[in-house]
Amino acid sequence: MQKKDCFFVGKIVKKYSFKGELLIKLDTDDPEQFLNMESVFVEKHKNLVPFFIENSSLHKSSLLRVKFEEVENEADADAMLGTDLYLPLSLLPKLSGNKFYYHEINQFKVIDASFGEVGTIMGVNDNTAQHLFVIDRDGKEILIPINDSFIEKVDRDLKTIHLNVPEGLIELYL
Repeated sequence: MQKKDCFFVGKIVKKYSFKGELLIKLDTDDPEQFLNMESVFVEKHKNLVPFFIENSSLHKSSLLRVKFEEVENEADADAMLGTDLYLPLSLLPKLSGNKFYYHEINQFKVIDASFGEVGTIMGVNDNTAQHLFVIDRDGKEILIPINDSFIEKVDRDLKTIHLNVPEGLIELYL
């Protein structure tokens, strides 16, 4: 399995017990959807390695407490700390309407109601408090907040996102 065929689930952030249990900070608004996972891919040395889950439960509502097979003690658990976890893209539920996954909209054209064609989405910056569309317009980078009130339509067939952003926001970058 390659990383490009997967989506990021979360990161192992802490040990929970001396028996090898770990706490995972999930990258989701709905942690319950990950309670019944049988396995997960762990990134080790730039490779994805499958790990099978013996049991899991929610811990303080936002963390997932997991016991992996073959992680039996604190030393095994220490080796897992800080690693990223992935699942195959095929396990993502399909979204419709104006809902989308960030990986899904790469290379979509952005069209603004008053400005017209803005450019092509090159990715999403989710390292800020407000997640941003990163748009390329003839070599210039334009950042637009991902805000439900700005999104008028997501057209998966035509690979376009129609926005209605505040007047002057796009021009700031040009």
